[in-house]
Amino acid sequence: MMMMEKLSMETDVITWFEIPVLDTARAKKFYETILDIEMRTQAFPETNEELTFFPSAPGVIQAGSGRVSGALVRNSRSKPSAEGTTVYLNAYPVLQTVIDKIEAAGGKVILPRTQIPAGYISVFIDTEGNKVAIHAGE
Repeated sequence: MMMMEKLSMETDVITWFEIPVLDTARAKKFYETILDIEMRTQAFPETNEELTFFPSAPGVIQAGSGRVSGALVRNSRSKPSAEGTTVYLNAYPVLQTVIDKIEAAGGKVILPRTQIPAGYISVFIDTEGNKVAIHAGE
């Protein structure tokens, strides 16, 4: 049996997140464009869903890694929403660079670059109707 590390200052409370999508290709293009990343999509017939993964270390089991990652998910159990939990994506190194791409890629900025004690944030609605936020040091 694998021992789980107790939550502490050195471990993250969050290990995985999923952002619901209706159109995988459209959402993948949006996030790849605004974050300047490459994502991969995989179908999971056993759970009748399709996940498009944000970049992470290959072969790493997130729960035991101390790192956080996630995916876009298309399935019958999840529905895009502008209400509820907000996921903050890393816009390192410069937040404004990501903000400048959002509307051209099909999203809508609903909170412009705003300074907080831990840097800067912005909130947007993605192509699927989800409220998502970004954070960076500047």
